[in-house]
Amino acid sequence: MFFSKKLNTFKNINHCFFSKDGGVSQGIYSSLNCGLGSDDKKSNVLKNLDIVSKKIGFTAENLLTMNQTHSNKVVVINSSNKHIQRVSADALITNQKNIAISVLTADCVPILIYDETNHIIGSVHAGWKGAAGGIIENTINEITKISHNAKINVAIGPCIGLNNYEVGLEFYKKFILLLKKNDKFFLSTKKGKLFFDLRKYINSKFEQLRVNHVENIDFDTFSENNNFFSFRKSKQLKEKDYGRCISVIGLIND
Repeated sequence: MFFSKKLNTFKNINHCFFSKDGGVSQGIYSSLNCGLGSDDKKSNVLKNLDIVSKKIGFTAENLLTMNQTHSNKVVVINSSNKHIQRVSADALITNQKNIAISVLTADCVPILIYDETNHIIGSVHAGWKGAAGGIIENTINEITKISHNAKINVAIGPCIGLNNYEVGLEFYKKFILLLKKNDKFFLSTKKGKLFFDLRKYINSKFEQLRVNHVENIDFDTFSENNNFFSFRKSKQLKEKDYGRCISVIGLIND
């Protein structure tokens, strides 16, 4: 379990970036696999989600997950849709108390957000595609639509590190076409290999949006796969599937 020091200072929210430990799943999913979209036994995933809910102080019925598609879709959770436990989106925001919202990752970036002025929370799934497509901008825009005096705190969780995110030339060209100065997010080696700094790219998005309170929980999911699920590590090991870590934030009664 990993926490943001800043988010921990707020008494009316609970949050956690969970590792892959402490669950009931077995084999390649060992042990806290929370991905309902994985090929793990559904009963095990549901037990894991129940474990997560209890650890963070919510009921399993009030823990919302996302069916993530690397989109830029943000869904606002309100009194009318708060009972939909799995929402098709890549970001959730809410001001509803006693509701926990979450994000699932296995190399992509989990982001937890808290607007301390208006007591709004957010959870964001940001891979390169969603980030390039505007998921971060859309999430912050939805929060500021509710109130213009937002004071936003961001915690960026564990994700794949620069040294393990090798990409091809076509990937590089896509980013340079979007913006020439995106070159700064790539590392080129003497052997002609290209590596992409996803964390740095995500941080730059918040800088552009003038979100000043940003904290990084800086772990590399690929190299620390003893603590985290990693899509790329599983692919390297020729495993048939991979588990998903969960990151959660919820508003509690004052």
